Amino acid sequence: MSRPVSSLLVIAALTFVPGCFFSNSRINRPLDPAAFTRLEPGKSTSKEVVEILGAPTEVVQLGHRSAYRYDHSHTKEAGLWLLILYLHGADVQSDRAWVFFDENGVLTHVGTTLEANTAEYAIPPMTPSGQ
Repeated sequence: MSRPVSSLLVIAALTFVPGCFFSNSRINRPLDPAAFTRLEPGKSTSKEVVEILGAPTEVVQLGHRSAYRYDHSHTKEAGLWLLILYLHGADVQSDRAWVFFDENGVLTHVGTTLEANTAEYAIPPMTPSGQ
């Protein structure tokens, strides 16, 4: 086989080789559900909350009261490509917590959504359009 023909065969083979990728990324450190059980409304202070949970992502002033926002997100992506077909799926799940304080810096209540660990790798199913 001549050199130009073999080079063309290699190029053609590489063109038709499928490819895939996986990606895993996080923003901020994960929130520890056990840490929230150590917080006591009416007793824990803003200083104690920061000692337990770390620095908040955001501090919001609500008049004389305040709220701290903590968040963490976890993204898992997967992709597959063939010559003219590209499939890509991304699942972004987040942990979010709001911690509220009264005018004296004492914890009043906490609200959490902890779902970052449920992120999954997935490629969308191939279904006919309109379904």
